[in-house]
Amino acid sequence: MENALINRDEAYKLLKEYNKSESLITHALAVEAVMRHFAELFGEDQEKWGIIGLLHDLDYEMYPNEHCKKVREILEERGWPEEYIHAIESHGWKLCTDVEPVHKMEKVLYTIDELTGLITATALMRPSKSILDLEVKSVKKKWKQKSFAAGVNRDVIAEGAELLGMDLDKVIEETIIGMRNVADEIGLKGNL
Repeated sequence: MENALINRDEAYKLLKEYNKSESLITHALAVEAVMRHFAELFGEDQEKWGIIGLLHDLDYEMYPNEHCKKVREILEERGWPEEYIHAIESHGWKLCTDVEPVHKMEKVLYTIDELTGLITATALMRPSKSILDLEVKSVKKKWKQKSFAAGVNRDVIAEGAELLGMDLDKVIEETIIGMRNVADEIGLKGNL
């Protein structure tokens, strides 16, 4: 498949083919929005970064024991470029794959995947249940509470920020901004 044939609509159809869980689809939309935001920050291809974010957990629901591995087979069968496949595989580095994130796009995905989960959980605990009024300090406060959103791997987030050469607070801030772009779609508009 040539890059010109890869578009967001086709990627979304593929996501829905392999994922029925609303929470996984919502997570994919959050990661997509954050990837697009970081692409804009870095002057990169927002469409490509967004599609990779959208499909990063493509194989997770149907093949949880082969997560970040089965995706290669799925995308190769459809003729997707290696660049997309490698980027998606690399977000599970040290967790379920040995594919290291090398390019900036891959490092962003590796960093923000877990972070979107922590931010979502933090926003939902607020009286407003919204990301629109969420601040970095609130996320950092919850970051320190290891029992809060215990499934979020904070070491991956911290390591990812280091790989990016970015301050953790800045990564959190930009991730929040990216998620705000789709607050309604991801159920985080709250009562604001």
